[in-house]
Amino acid sequence: MESDAATVAKPRSESRVDHDASRRDVVLRARGVKVGFGRKIILENLDLNVFRGEILGFVGGSGTGKSVLMRAILGLVPMRAGTVEVFGADLAGLSREDRNAIDQRWGVLFQHGALFSSLTVIQNVKLPMREHLHLNDGLMNELALLKLSLVGLPRDAADKFPSELSGGMIKRASLARALALDPEIVFLDEPTSGLDPIGAAAFDNLIMKLRDTLGLTVYMVTHDLDSLSTACDRIAVLGDRKVLVEGPLEKLLNYQHPWVQSYFRGERSIRQTVIEDMG
Repeated sequence: MESDAATVAKPRSESRVDHDASRRDVVLRARGVKVGFGRKIILENLDLNVFRGEILGFVGGSGTGKSVLMRAILGLVPMRAGTVEVFGADLAGLSREDRNAIDQRWGVLFQHGALFSSLTVIQNVKLPMREHLHLNDGLMNELALLKLSLVGLPRDAADKFPSELSGGMIKRASLARALALDPEIVFLDEPTSGLDPIGAAAFDNLIMKLRDTLGLTVYMVTHDLDSLSTACDRIAVLGDRKVLVEGPLEKLLNYQHPWVQSYFRGERSIRQTVIEDMG
C-alpha cells in the first residue's frame, strides 16, 4: 500500500522559490567540470549552480551524461578537470574526515532504488545510521520507522524485502533511506521512472511536500515532463557536453536550441498540453 497522496500534481506557484540568483545561497557550485571514459569525453566545461531550498530538474538526452554528472558530484566517478563546491567547500581538497562530514549532509536515491535485496526495508533504511551514527538498535528502529512514515509507507512495509514491494514502494523506501541522516540536499536519479502517471504525480507531490516541510534542496535528474513542469523551480538542460541553459520553464520554452525546442515544444509535449486542456 502506498501513500494516499496519489493525486494528480498541480502547479504550486505560491511555493516556487525566488529566481533572483543575486539573493540566493548557492549550496552546490560546479565549474569547468570535465568527465570522460577512455577517449570518450562525456562532460566538458560544465558549469552549474544549485540554490538552497530549490528543486532543480536536470534534463538531457539519453546518454548525454545526466547521471554521470550526479555521480561525479558524489565522488563516484572521477573528474578530469573542474571543481565542485558543496556548502562552500571544494570537495577535491577535503580530508577524509571532512569529506565524510559532507557526505552525511546529503542523501541519494539511485536509479531503480538500489535497495539491498537481502535486507528488509527497515534494515536498508538503517544502513546509513549504522555507518555514521552511534545509536542503539532500538533508537535506530524508531528513526527508521519515522522516515518510512514520512515517505508515506505503512508500518507493515518495514519488514518486507524489496522483492515484495511494488515499484512505487521501492522508490519510497529508497527515499526513506536517503533521508536517514536528515540531509540538507537529496539527489534523485530518475525518481518517477517506471511509475504510472498517478504514482509519478504522487511522488512529485511527496518531493514537494518534503522540500517544504524539511527545508530540503533537491537535485533531480529526470526526463519526466510532468515533473519538470509541476515540481521543479528551475531546470538545467544538458547538451553538447555542458549545461546549455538553466532557469524556470518559461525561459527554456524560448531558448533557441534544436534539442531544447524539440523536447519542450515537440509532439509529445504538445500532446500532453492538449490532454490537460481537455481535462
